[in-house]
Amino acid sequence: MIDFLGQLMATFFSTITDVLPIAGILFAFQALVIRKPPAHLKRILIGFVYVVIGLSLFLVGLEAALFPIGETMAQQLTAPGFLGIAEGSDVNWRDYGWVYVFAAAIGFSTTIAEPSLIAVALKAEEVSGATLKASHLRFVVAIGVAIGVSLGAYRIVSGTPLPYYIMAGYAAVIAQTLWASKSIIPLAYDSGGVTTSTVTVPVVAALGLGFASTIPGRSPLLDGFGLIAFASVFPIMSVLGYDMIATWLRRLEHRKTKEQDQ
Repeated sequence: MIDFLGQLMATFFSTITDVLPIAGILFAFQALVIRKPPAHLKRILIGFVYVVIGLSLFLVGLEAALFPIGETMAQQLTAPGFLGIAEGSDVNWRDYGWVYVFAAAIGFSTTIAEPSLIAVALKAEEVSGATLKASHLRFVVAIGVAIGVSLGAYRIVSGTPLPYYIMAGYAAVIAQTLWASKSIIPLAYDSGGVTTSTVTVPVVAALGLGFASTIPGRSPLLDGFGLIAFASVFPIMSVLGYDMIATWLRRLEHRKTKEQDQ
C-alpha cells in the first residue's frame, strides 16, 4: 500500500510538471496577447485540478493493470503449449489464429472506449445536423482499428517489413480520397489521429511488445513497435470506405425511386 501511494504521489507531481507548460502558455496568451482576464476562471482552475488528478490515476492504472494485462495475454496466446506446437519449432503464421482474433478484439474495444474519438464523433454529429450518427462513426472507426491491429499482429508473426504495409495502406487511402465525398475527407483523416490516444496506444503498444518478446525470432525493438501505425491508417480507410458505400447506396436508392416514378 505504501509503495502504491508513493507511486501515485510521484505520478501526481510528474503530471503537474507536464501540465504546467500548457497552462502557462494559455494564461500567457490570455494576459499578454488578448489582454483580458479569462472567462470563468474558477471553473477553469477546477478543471485543471480534475485533469491532473485524472491523468495521474490513469497513468498509475496503465502501469499497474493495462500494460501487464497486454503483455500477459500476448505471452499466453503465443506460448507453445497453448498453440500445440513443439518448443523451438519454426514459426508458422497459421498457428497464431487466436492472436489475430485477440488483436482485433482489443483494437475494437479500446477504440470504442477512446474518449477523444467519442468527443470527435459527438461534434461530427452536432455539426452535421445528426446526418452522421456518432455511434455509426465510432463503430466504423473501431472496425478499421480492429482490422489494422490484427494485420499488424500478422506482420509481427510473419516478420515481414513494416514499410510495405504502411505504403500500401496510404496508397489505398490516396485512391479512396480521390473518390470519396469532400465533406468526409477531413473527418476521415482526423479519425486516424484520435484513435491513437489515451486508451488505445498503451494497450496496443503493450500487446505488440508482448507478441514480439515471445514469438521466436522476433525482436521487441524491430518488430514490437508499429501496431500504432496500423491503428492510424486503417480507420481512415474504413471511414472513407463507409462514405463510398453510403454514397453508392444513396445513388442506387435514388435510381430505383426514379425508375418507379417513371
